[in-house]
Amino acid sequence: MEKWIRIIGAREHNLKNIDIQIPKNTFTVITGLSGSGKSTLALDTIYAEGQRRYLESVSTYARQFLGNLKKPDVELIEGLSPAIAIEQKSVSHNPRSTVGTITEIYDYIRVLFARVGKAFCPKCEIPLESSTVDEIVDNIYKNFKEDARLYIFAPIAKEKKGEFRKEISNMKISGFKRLEIDGELFDLDEVDSLTKTVRHTINLLVDRIKLRKDNFERIYEAVEIALKEGEGFVEIREVDKDEKVLSIQMFSENLACPKCGYSFPEINPKLFSFNSPYGACPECHGLGFKLEVEPDYIFDMNKSLEDGAAMNMGKDTFMVNMMKEVVRSYGEDPSKKLKDMPQKIINALLYGTNREIDFSFSKSNGESYEFTREFEGMVNWYERRYRETDSKEIKDWIENNFMIQKTCQTCKGKRLREEALSVKLNGYNIYDITEIPIGELKVFFETLHLSEFEMEIVRELLREIKRRLTFLVDVGLDYLTLGRNATTLSGGESQRVRLATQIGSGLTGVTYVLDEPTIGLHQRDNDKLIDTLEKLRDLDNTVIVVEHDENVIRSSDYIIDLGPGAGANGGRVIYQGPTNKLIENPGNSLTGKYLAGQKTIEILEKKRVEKNQSLKIIGASHNNLKNIDVEIPLGKFVVVTGVSGSGKSSLIMDTLYPALQKELYNSKTRPGKYQKIEGLEYIDSVISIDQSPIGRTPRSNPATYTGVFDFIREVFAQTPEAKIRGYDKGRFSFNVKGGRCEACKGHGVLKIEMQFLPDVYVTCDVCKGKRYNKETLKVTYKGKNISDVLDMTVDEALDFFRNLPAINNILQLLQDVGLGYIRLGQPATTLSGGEAQRIKLTSELRKKATGNTIYILDEPTTGLHFEDIKKLLKVLNLLVEKGNTVIVIEHELDIIKNADYIIDLGPDGGENGGRVVAIGTPEDIVESGTYTGYYLSKVLEKNVNKVVNK
Repeated sequence: MEKWIRIIGAREHNLKNIDIQIPKNTFTVITGLSGSGKSTLALDTIYAEGQRRYLESVSTYARQFLGNLKKPDVELIEGLSPAIAIEQKSVSHNPRSTVGTITEIYDYIRVLFARVGKAFCPKCEIPLESSTVDEIVDNIYKNFKEDARLYIFAPIAKEKKGEFRKEISNMKISGFKRLEIDGELFDLDEVDSLTKTVRHTINLLVDRIKLRKDNFERIYEAVEIALKEGEGFVEIREVDKDEKVLSIQMFSENLACPKCGYSFPEINPKLFSFNSPYGACPECHGLGFKLEVEPDYIFDMNKSLEDGAAMNMGKDTFMVNMMKEVVRSYGEDPSKKLKDMPQKIINALLYGTNREIDFSFSKSNGESYEFTREFEGMVNWYERRYRETDSKEIKDWIENNFMIQKTCQTCKGKRLREEALSVKLNGYNIYDITEIPIGELKVFFETLHLSEFEMEIVRELLREIKRRLTFLVDVGLDYLTLGRNATTLSGGESQRVRLATQIGSGLTGVTYVLDEPTIGLHQRDNDKLIDTLEKLRDLDNTVIVVEHDENVIRSSDYIIDLGPGAGANGGRVIYQGPTNKLIENPGNSLTGKYLAGQKTIEILEKKRVEKNQSLKIIGASHNNLKNIDVEIPLGKFVVVTGVSGSGKSSLIMDTLYPALQKELYNSKTRPGKYQKIEGLEYIDSVISIDQSPIGRTPRSNPATYTGVFDFIREVFAQTPEAKIRGYDKGRFSFNVKGGRCEACKGHGVLKIEMQFLPDVYVTCDVCKGKRYNKETLKVTYKGKNISDVLDMTVDEALDFFRNLPAINNILQLLQDVGLGYIRLGQPATTLSGGEAQRIKLTSELRKKATGNTIYILDEPTTGLHFEDIKKLLKVLNLLVEKGNTVIVIEHELDIIKNADYIIDLGPDGGENGGRVVAIGTPEDIVESGTYTGYYLSKVLEKNVNKVVNK
């Protein structure tokens, strides 16, 4: 059998016709600078070809629905087994997806509850049990003494109004003699009907009998008849000689409440599915939330109705004029600010009036018309319009401007109908189970007490549930819950959820391709991840990981290092072979030099302007945050760290950032729960710089995003040739008509749909990929036309425009952040996350600094090599030296050791996190003894040793 995956002549993107060989059933790491071609090799070549070969095995009809992958630009790939990619992207954007549904653990738990769960009455909260006639009779003989005097009743009605004329008549026809009405026994012959307006409790006396063995058949028959007449219920009373009731026992052959008569539906797995109409909450249809109009989004309280207080509605529309009349009817002036008006008027505008109001309006022709009616209220008006309209545009307008997600009040966010939540296992309903952290849930199922009979039924189910929970714990996700919505997972968390699912599948002989699985993972949990990757390998799979984390690289069997640079300067193999040999002899490998300790990321020299100002978040309690107070010094490089799930994103991305947006820009985003924020007067803007693409289409590129293209087009418009032709700067834009090639609309390529084959992109045969028409391309600057300039790298353009400061300054910044290799016109869709983030940083650096800006970055080292991290640190340091505050959520120790101030959350993840466990300088954190402090001490030791050795 072939022992190697051989890739010959790989030329996809920037790969330089390289030959690679990867040993099968090994743990292989592909590393290199950001943009050197790692993801291109792993995902766009190896995985894409594995998927393409699989799709070719299905019919052309099926391929129309499965989607298609084009053949990567590679000469030959040999020895490739079926490939599965576990990427950085989020698992799902579906609000119905949870960790439990993705891993399928929830499906197993649904079956478990359906088979051994105990039903309770949703109203009386007493346990419900169904019994056969045999079981009921057996219980009668067990529960009552020999010779006990028993009355056997069939319950007919409980606290119900009515005459019951028909029921009484049927009893007489059936031969019954006595009936208990509201606690008193009557002969049926004496009763024809009851008082219609009174609530009655009626029990039919089926038999009176002594409990003896020789009466078994009579008792059995009486119970059968009582169950039939009582619709599944029978009541057994023991009385003394004077017919005084000694005890009462209720039995049912249905799953129904003996106290209130509540009848329980059939218990099956569908009952516990919030994706099924049978189990979902009828109000929110299993989402756990509803879209409702938010009163705070309707009015700007700092304005009057005359000045446009009704947001998104103008000043003189029909509804606004009606609101003015409402205000006048309360004796107030519509030109008065809403915040200065009595609350009863605000309530009337929002929720309507309880009285009719006289409305008078003038038509455009000068005529007036009047009418009288109650005012509906803007909340009710928007909700009614949303319900009744068939227009998607109106629905979207109301959703985007006036509505928010609110927890469903019927199920309280639990997604399921009340019957499903009334089935319990060891005192927990299925929602409670999904809210227990996975680490604790594993212990719960390991110690679950069931009878031998129940265990026989669910033994295999429990084994599978515990197995899958173990895999989630092994990849460091013990702090998550099964009910956690998939849309709230970080890229790293979602990737590890999928990784755990794949291990659970137990596949062998597969090529797994992982893209940076350490994203969002604290150093403490790295060993768990590495163990998991090794388990995948030990199942006879080939594990290929794109990674920069030092521990993961050192743990690998084989390494492929790409470089030497990035972009056009990358795509070559610097080293391929066993990892230990690279560490022993790094040669020209930049990665090897860092692994061998020949190169390190030093602690930067800092020049800070001491502001002695701070921003304070008081009482943050979003998600697992424990009502914490956090002080962030301004004008510093602040790092927020802590183990995975400790509350970092909850504090910064879910609470602080949206709260600052709301305070500074009047944004409609809803921040996480907190009491107040102090120190807002010290800042004037907040910016989040993430790794999302700078554009979703090939039209967006570094030149347009940074704004340098505006200056370049201005230069071309000032050339003598352009002036003679009357061309302005708009002529040199490929986004508008005039100068662009109309055959491809300025794209440079044409998209050809191929039905069941992948879409084909071909170079435009009119402009030959240059994007512009011939006349525009005749205008040149220093011998280059506008298309030639877009094809330049930043380094080339910097030399070309060296005498033009406006252009040169922006290009210099791009070079400073390590992007000298990217082309000015490179489509945004081909940029990596790290490249996109550094372009955004450049865009911020070129702006005039106010010194009062807060920059927020969430794990900016994702996708960055050691050398790239060094460049990123310099850029972030530059932002701080301008007086700004940079807040970074990060686990990378080289970033943490360079912080001015660290906020360490923990001590653990999930419910055991959400507290501030240490604050201060890196040295303070080391002294604190936290997990972060422990690993940080090792890195700082390396730096000290490096200085001593020098």
